[in-house]
Amino acid sequence: MTASSTARSTTGTGRSAHHAHDDHEGEERLPPARFAYDARTWREVAHLLLNLLEGILGFVYVTLWLYAGAALSVTVIGLPLLAVGLMGSRALGRMERGRARRLLDLRIDEPSPLSRHPRNEGFFPWLWTALKDPVAWRATLYAFIRLPWGVLTFALTLVSLFVAWPVLGHLARWLTNVDRAMVRGLLSPSSDLERRVAELESDRGVVVDTAAADLRRIERDLHDGAQARLVALAMGLGLAKEKVLEDPEAAAKMVDEAHGEVKLALQELRDLARGIHPAVLTDRGLDAALSSVAARCTVPVSVSVDLTTRPAAAIEGIAYFTVSELLQNISKHSRARTAEVEVWRRADRILIQVTDDGCGGASTTSGTGLAGLSERLDSVDGLLIVDSPVGGPTAVTAELPWRDR
Repeated sequence: MTASSTARSTTGTGRSAHHAHDDHEGEERLPPARFAYDARTWREVAHLLLNLLEGILGFVYVTLWLYAGAALSVTVIGLPLLAVGLMGSRALGRMERGRARRLLDLRIDEPSPLSRHPRNEGFFPWLWTALKDPVAWRATLYAFIRLPWGVLTFALTLVSLFVAWPVLGHLARWLTNVDRAMVRGLLSPSSDLERRVAELESDRGVVVDTAAADLRRIERDLHDGAQARLVALAMGLGLAKEKVLEDPEAAAKMVDEAHGEVKLALQELRDLARGIHPAVLTDRGLDAALSSVAARCTVPVSVSVDLTTRPAAAIEGIAYFTVSELLQNISKHSRARTAEVEVWRRADRILIQVTDDGCGGASTTSGTGLAGLSERLDSVDGLLIVDSPVGGPTAVTAELPWRDR
């Protein structure tokens, strides 16, 4: 090999080594590999980091009111304090469901309200309802176990952010799946049975109030109507007895007036009995009873009852009084020219629809008695639907459970 060729070879080798060194330095200058995560993973990471703060707040709140309520339970403020604390636990549960909805894409229905009319029923019914609220007690348990879980998830997530970045996504998914299970198990609405029991307990108060109001109405009607008339009748007959020998003509006139009073008293007693439970309903069923009600309405009413058998007496009575009240509303408020009543059975429900061509605008909040009627139907697992746009027409549909006699 000549010197020149040797020099060329050495020069080529040096140039190749130089290029290799430059390439190596270029590789070292590349940024380190990073792991990109989607928005869902970052929301899960945020949820896990917030667990510690939420856990501390919830644990401190629950501990304070439980300790204070238990310590003061021998005083008059202990149990009310527990009840108020449980209502606060309900609020915490609502906040946690909202956080799970925003950060974990977990949709949990809101539980039923504590009671439809808890405060209107009085202090002690409200207190008892609040103290035995299963939703609030589950939210309290959730707040207790969140603190240790929050410490664990916060620590694992924080360490993974700086030390174990490649596994952060899988870790966040696994930890938040545990969170989802806890929210479903402890913050979901009560079971259908629990909810139905709570509704029935609330409805029982409505039924009792309604029965008491009906008794007061009957007592008032008897006192102001038939009873007063019968007292006046007895006094008139007593005067007539004294005058029968002295002034037969005046006595006969007084007896004649007493006879008129007897007729009026009988009519009032019939109306009162009809308001309690009409004889025609017992004897002949809904078709005849509703036709009788329609005949007394100030608006011409057509009645159609399509029932092959009669329901239970209690359901039949509720259906009768529902139609009666709706027709009274038509007479008083609708300015209608015609109305129609239809009754039929569909599967295990009895349906009632009362329509009129009046001015409309009826609702369960307008003070026409529909709100009370809706509560009465709800107390027996019924339903009232009002469709009454301003200007009319109005259609009110009532549903009741069918129960055989």
